[in-house]
Amino acid sequence: MTTKIFLVRHAEAEGNLFRVAHGQYDSNITPQGYRQLAYLRRRFQGERLDAVYGSDLTRTHTTASALYVPRDLPFRPLPLLREIRLGQWEQMSWGEILRMDRQMYVDFNKRPDLWQVQGAETFAQVRDRMLSAVRQIASENPGGIVAAASHGAALRTLLGTLQGMSLEEIGRTGHGDNTAVSLLEAEGEEIRVVFRDDASHVPAGESTFGRQSWHKDDAATEPGLWFDTLEEGPEGRTARAVLDGEETGRVAVVLEPDRARITDLALLPSWRGRRYGVQLLGQAVQFARARGRETLVLACPPALAGYFGRYGFVPAGGEMVMDLRRRVGEIPEV
Repeated sequence: MTTKIFLVRHAEAEGNLFRVAHGQYDSNITPQGYRQLAYLRRRFQGERLDAVYGSDLTRTHTTASALYVPRDLPFRPLPLLREIRLGQWEQMSWGEILRMDRQMYVDFNKRPDLWQVQGAETFAQVRDRMLSAVRQIASENPGGIVAAASHGAALRTLLGTLQGMSLEEIGRTGHGDNTAVSLLEAEGEEIRVVFRDDASHVPAGESTFGRQSWHKDDAATEPGLWFDTLEEGPEGRTARAVLDGEETGRVAVVLEPDRARITDLALLPSWRGRRYGVQLLGQAVQFARARGRETLVLACPPALAGYFGRYGFVPAGGEMVMDLRRRVGEIPEV
């Protein structure tokens, strides 16, 4: 009996948007990610699904909800489907990682067989547990049609392995965009890849890769900011953003009893309009959440309300407010 397994990469999450390394850090889906999920849900309209799995992280649970909620199916969390554990890289900006160890950064994408970071999994370990995951799913659903939401590096490793590649060879393959769909067919011990990394359901204007360049570069590098902490304590943090040794902007967050407040978030004029501002915002989000705050607020002129609205802030009481809690939200219609 043949079991069909649709593998889905999660929708755009905070790490993708803020350009921060999120392996097993539990991040939320972004507003653009929710729009991608609306298109994913439409893609699967009319498709029979007998079960829906996903890693136990919020971004994959949310992605899976586009498939299990319309069918009134339960969500089946499977930790084996998690992203690679990044060890000391977790929550570092990709710009900081590139500055700290360029060769290891390149190896992460191009030579996964050589990549090793303190406290992290190896790609061989990821390969083995992802294989265990799909075998478990197939054994639990003989002859069924199943979907499973997982993560970029983990899926790239699994799919390349099932196509007969070594880890070194996988480093020469491409990456799947957010909500990209792949299809496996499992029969007995044999698992084959029917197709992989298809994100044709996402319009170009909603694609994460459509506004990023790292996946096109031969070494998978990109100009990324790193953050030099100028002041940090129980009352907040101030950091300057740096690129190529030059200060590009600053971000400051003050901790209030029940929330965190951005008091400064600005790029120098010569760096504006190049999508670096959102990386400053990402530092504020991570700092506030790590200090136990569930709400992030800022005051901004009306002309900038639309900008912050794109990233999850909503007007409230004359300010802009972002909910930092990890939770599965409602997917919009498209």
